[in-house]
Amino acid sequence: MFKTWCKRWMAACLGAISLGAFAAPSGAPITLVVPYTPGTGIDLIARQLSANLPALLDQPVVVDNVPGASGNIGSEKVARAKPDGQTLLVQVNTLVMNRSLYKRLPYDPVNDFAPVAQTSWGTLLLVTNPKLHKAATVQEVVAEAKAASSPLNYATPGVGTPHHLSMALFLQRTGIEMLHVPYKGTAGAVTDLLGGRIDYMFLPVHVALQHIKEGKLRAIASGSAKRLPQLPDVPTLSELGVITDNIDMWYGVLAPKGTPADVVERLNQAINQVLKMPAVGKAFEAQGMIPATSSPAEFGALIAKDAQRWADVVKRSNITAD
Repeated sequence: MFKTWCKRWMAACLGAISLGAFAAPSGAPITLVVPYTPGTGIDLIARQLSANLPALLDQPVVVDNVPGASGNIGSEKVARAKPDGQTLLVQVNTLVMNRSLYKRLPYDPVNDFAPVAQTSWGTLLLVTNPKLHKAATVQEVVAEAKAASSPLNYATPGVGTPHHLSMALFLQRTGIEMLHVPYKGTAGAVTDLLGGRIDYMFLPVHVALQHIKEGKLRAIASGSAKRLPQLPDVPTLSELGVITDNIDMWYGVLAPKGTPADVVERLNQAINQVLKMPAVGKAFEAQGMIPATSSPAEFGALIAKDAQRWADVVKRSNITAD
């Protein structure tokens, strides 16, 4: 009888310890700041986290959309927040790109944050309008650009976006030139691409896929590390030897610099649990994102490497958003 009671008591203690790993320090809501408008891929990530983290943290989680200035307004808000784990930033690799693009930022996009967890990868595809261009391979794109009597053009959702810097890197590595046509968002650029006014573009998978299936766009190559299951016949830029590094966009969660390591670790474990949920994976994949888990240190190393890579691209192409 005594042994049975001891076993039950130990089991209860272990259960309490397990739950305590995610217990909230104060019960106050955690705010996930999304520095873009609702409906974006980053917003979807934040909504999935806000729906599933409360059960693990025993703490409310809310989403606060703070758009403007290419994500800089919302990002600065988190950089200036109290480092207690209550205010977090959900961002894409635009964060580190902005470090090189904006010379007068009131915060440091890299050093003013504590990496918490990567959440996913997002792939960009090099696409063209098949009615306008016969090029179906990177080699043919290069040949066409070199033979053109006037420069071919490419569209982006704006200066300094991942779409823009990925194309800048592509042009650097292939030694060709194209005219940049920046838009205020993706919709107008895609409309003109489909209408034959734009020659080439890097587009996220979830934006391009339906148009590719309908034959309105042709996928020439992907920026991912591996071929996409949705487009198994489309080679990667890496396997072609054009861009050997993975240029997928990373998405992740960051806290203000100085957030205690134990708080960061607690949040990291909970976020990683959410990312392993099948329903969350399906929601991400519907938006062309691949769920990814990491430790804070692994995410930090990715951020540091990416910051240097895009700084080099920005410098060589003389790109500025100021």
